[in-house]
Amino acid sequence: MNTSRLAVLILMLAVAAFILVPSLSWAADDGATIYRTKCAACHGVDGAGKPAAKIPSLISDDAKKATDANLTDGIANGGASKKPGHAYETKGMTPDQIKMIVSYIRELQKK
Repeated sequence: MNTSRLAVLILMLAVAAFILVPSLSWAADDGATIYRTKCAACHGVDGAGKPAAKIPSLISDDAKKATDANLTDGIANGGASKKPGHAYETKGMTPDQIKMIVSYIRELQKK
């Protein structure tokens, strides 16, 4: 009887994990969450950057003038200066995730 209870418990845990794990990954796959985990440490939660450390603002007038293609290239490949810290495409970030970050940056710029 104890073995069957253990088997049922393991089965229930497996089903719960199967249900919860995809939900957690979907929840994390939005622009705000990706920005917070990949960008906010340097550019700030609000996108203001850190001028003293020469980290540019993402909400400045210059950043607002940048095209989506420029922002995408900056995130995916490091931009024109090929900043290795920004080459997220080579670090496994998908094009859709990069688009989500660009969209989130545009939302920050509207605030």
